[in-house]
Amino acid sequence: MAQGAVIHAAPEQPTHAVCVVGTATPLDVRGSAPKGSTSFGITASAGVIVDVIHGPPAKKSTTGASKWPLDPELEVTLQMKAASSSTDDQKVRISYYGPKTSPIQALLYLTGVELSLSADVTRTGKVKRDRDRARKDQSAWTWGRGGHGAILLVNCDKENPQASRMDFEDDKVLDNKGRPQINIIDMLKRTEPGAAEMAQWVGAFATKLEDLDLQDMSPMTLSTKTPKDFFDKYQLVLQVPKAKMNKVRVFRATRGKLLSRYKVVLGPQQFSHRLELPSGQHSTDFYVEGLAFPDADFTGLIPLTISLLDKSNPELPEALVFQDSVTFRVAPWIMTPNTQPPQEVYVCRISDNEDFLKSLATLTKKAKCKLTVCPAEENQDDQWMQDEMEIGYIQAPHKTLPVVFDSPRDRGLKDFPVKRVMGPNFGYVTRRLFTREVTGLDAFGNLEVSPPVTSSSESRDMHQALQDFLGAQQVQAPVRLFSDWLFVGHVDEFLSFVPARDRQNGRKKQTINDILSSKKLRDQNTYVEVLVLSLGVLEKLQWVPGNVPSCIDWNRAVLKRELGLAEGDIIDIPQLFRLVRDSEGNRKAEAFFPNMVNMLVLGKHLGIPKPFGPIINGRCCLEEEVRSHLEPLGLHCTFINDFYAYHVYHGEVHCGTNVRRKPFAFKWWHMVP
Repeated sequence: MAQGAVIHAAPEQPTHAVCVVGTATPLDVRGSAPKGSTSFGITASAGVIVDVIHGPPAKKSTTGASKWPLDPELEVTLQMKAASSSTDDQKVRISYYGPKTSPIQALLYLTGVELSLSADVTRTGKVKRDRDRARKDQSAWTWGRGGHGAILLVNCDKENPQASRMDFEDDKVLDNKGRPQINIIDMLKRTEPGAAEMAQWVGAFATKLEDLDLQDMSPMTLSTKTPKDFFDKYQLVLQVPKAKMNKVRVFRATRGKLLSRYKVVLGPQQFSHRLELPSGQHSTDFYVEGLAFPDADFTGLIPLTISLLDKSNPELPEALVFQDSVTFRVAPWIMTPNTQPPQEVYVCRISDNEDFLKSLATLTKKAKCKLTVCPAEENQDDQWMQDEMEIGYIQAPHKTLPVVFDSPRDRGLKDFPVKRVMGPNFGYVTRRLFTREVTGLDAFGNLEVSPPVTSSSESRDMHQALQDFLGAQQVQAPVRLFSDWLFVGHVDEFLSFVPARDRQNGRKKQTINDILSSKKLRDQNTYVEVLVLSLGVLEKLQWVPGNVPSCIDWNRAVLKRELGLAEGDIIDIPQLFRLVRDSEGNRKAEAFFPNMVNMLVLGKHLGIPKPFGPIINGRCCLEEEVRSHLEPLGLHCTFINDFYAYHVYHGEVHCGTNVRRKPFAFKWWHMVP
């Protein structure tokens, strides 16, 4: 909140003070009173508003009464109506009265200045200067549709594809190495410009690149209006708390030419900046970029403070006259569920998946989304695109940016998110794990998100650093599910989400006797069903012998509790598991036939692993069972043969693909965590 320093009026000698327009400045009348005084009177110039509060009981009045009691509850504040045209052009006179003394005068000379640090606190996408400071406190940040507070993006894309680092990793508005020179070479092939024309081209191209980078930053404006020579005696300082200086960088727009129009004034190496400003009316533009996402040790809130200091007496330390703050919240990284419209599908080309790619190309064409294929020479036989990354987005009122979250698994696809996904207007984030070895549970097939009824879901054994990061985003609080009973151990083996209207379903449990003719499988499965939620897909597995609660039942109960689901929100479809031993000798479950829950959801079009079930009347009974429940919901089922390319390696269609989806229409800052 904007706050002016308390003014102390000294009796029988003039006091000089500065008041910022729109801010109520405290005036210490009682503490400055001469000994023996019991009351006071106060008068002021027409440009000054005086408010007096006294009690008990508390009353509020403007000047007009000749005397006021000097009681303990007394509060007096001053407000300037406008900026002064000259120093000390407004006056306040205080008269102190006592029973046995003549009135004693205290004279106060005031200078009014306009000083406003403004950001997009109303979340409209534009900075609006608000002179009425009482209307909103820019230092506070509140959630909800009626909330206010500025929003900051982590500038984690790379406007210059040839740059070696992301945009926020250097102290420039952008890294101009490469692109301007290449552009100039192209120009020279077409013409032979003179020096002046070439300089103009360079400047225009650099400006274009800078403008692209500035779109990822949040604007902030400092507006000042002061009398002539005001800053000869006063100093403005812009600051960020030292504990937050490595989370933010602030650029100041300058009047320079070509590549040096923006100068770093705050950041990891600098928490304070003394502004050299001209007196009179002036506006200074700043651009703010985030350097870190919210995390376990960072709430995401960053206050930027402007301080007005009195440096008129070189023999004394600079005195604080006024201070104002704007608090930014770093936008969270947000995941998009299967219910959001698809925009782009990612998949790998490997030695034996040509038929799979053809089927996928047909499916993406139906869904009207782009298909991006990672060449075999780049993926190094690592076809598990879902495990390598998760694609979400960050959003401020002025900009929405897709951001890829790179998992720490770092196998053959480890360079794909950096080299093929991140780029201009596509951001990147990762979390390196240092406390233990990376395991399969840290791959992002173990990370799924529901529609907005709740949040992301991950194994309880996912690395704590990843869980902390997801929880710190606040808008999608994690729901922890138990997946360690599976051979691979990823939630996408028993959980997915499909778009469907709310519905009720009372279908009875079913078995597939032909497949269960094996005694060994009967011993491992009493019966097996896949539960398709109207919000997602969940497999059901019960263990024998005994009545031990199944792992799927456990997760089913968690999801019903956390998502508010009822039995009628669940559709049962068949799936069968068998038990195998992992490398440590532990018994784990794996899909006996291609796991239909591990599907690719592209709007109403579903790419489902072809189960190769028993043929009844010329049709696969498993496919028909799935169709009978999903197609009435308006969904279109395409069964894709992934057996040899994916299933035999413990994965399916969803494991081998990844999807960029359209962000939510709902703004994250409108919710209340």
